[in-house]
Amino acid sequence: MDAAARRAALPLLAAGLAAITTLDLVQHYDLAGAAALVVGAAAGLLTLLAPRRALAAWGLALALVTLVATMAHPVSSAEPWPWAVTSTGLLVVVFVFVARRHRDRRVLGALWLGLLATGAGLLLLVPGRGAWSGLLPTALLTALVVVAAGALGERDIARRRLSDQERVNEVERQRRTLLEERARIARELHDVVAHHMSVIAVQADSAPYRLPDLSPGARDELASIAASARQSLAEMRRLLGVLRDDLGAHDLGARDLAPQPGFDGLESLVDAARRAGVDAHLAPSAAGADGHPGSARAPSSAAVGLAAYRIVQEALSNVIRHAPGARVDVAVEAGAGPTTVTVLNGPPPPGAFGSTSTPSNGTSGHGLVGMRERARLLQGTLEARPLPDGGFEVTASLPDVDAP
Repeated sequence: MDAAARRAALPLLAAGLAAITTLDLVQHYDLAGAAALVVGAAAGLLTLLAPRRALAAWGLALALVTLVATMAHPVSSAEPWPWAVTSTGLLVVVFVFVARRHRDRRVLGALWLGLLATGAGLLLLVPGRGAWSGLLPTALLTALVVVAAGALGERDIARRRLSDQERVNEVERQRRTLLEERARIARELHDVVAHHMSVIAVQADSAPYRLPDLSPGARDELASIAASARQSLAEMRRLLGVLRDDLGAHDLGARDLAPQPGFDGLESLVDAARRAGVDAHLAPSAAGADGHPGSARAPSSAAVGLAAYRIVQEALSNVIRHAPGARVDVAVEAGAGPTTVTVLNGPPPPGAFGSTSTPSNGTSGHGLVGMRERARLLQGTLEARPLPDGGFEVTASLPDVDAP
């Protein structure tokens, strides 16, 4: 029952309890009609007060039923005393609201013991009017409220702790994903940078043989450049050994020795996505004027090509997972300014196997972590947003930080 329904039902409960209390006291406890009507009205008002002032309502309710017990005279031994049937109803209703506000078993237990003590005191002060068994229904019902409230309170505490732990786990998971992606980027960039450093070392070493007229000073300078390049390569290899925590420094497989992909690998990515059931298309600007990737593109650094490749790869993977069968358009625009990578997919076809109702690209958030790291590494930006038709768009701007 939602909050609106509870608010609507409360006045009905109060009115019903007031009417039943009046009739019960008149018929079964020989109470004057006017007094019974006042008690019934008071019971209804306390029911309305309980949701807002639970403890105050409980104190007033206990005082009211104690006063009623002193005035009421059961018409037969079948009528419970000191707590009439309707007095028990009022106490249980108010106690439920108390338990909702104060789920500490110690507080509820103290109130429950106070209720038993009050009933026992009435039986001792007014002997012969009721039996000790008259306390049993009220004691059992309110005890059930105490037990239920304690269980609900422990459940709420467990839920809060679980929610807090899930938030901590999510933060740690995101942090671990970020660190793993940074390590992966570092490993891949090692190959890109190592290629350039190797070229520098080779050119510096071979320059005296290609240019025999060099002065001794120039020869020494080139030798120093070659030595610095080789030293930088050695330092990078040591750093790479630390990052490759799953491989030994000398245990590099063919995958680790292969050149890192770039713009020329986009067409193979799109073909692989197409074989996986995605209607993927590579825009002519991304494929080049003659149909070969990058043939008509302005020169860009290998780092930009690697970042573009990985962003497209992750975006297509997310489409395959979350929007199988959807159309995907991949475009890469490069010119005098930053390289722009765009992956735009539509919604999955109705009934497509594995499709979800959530946005298709980067739904878990972990794929976007890697893509954003790729863009930030080049001082670029990446935007990912859902589209009104159910599709998704990823756009990255990748400056060529090595451009002159």
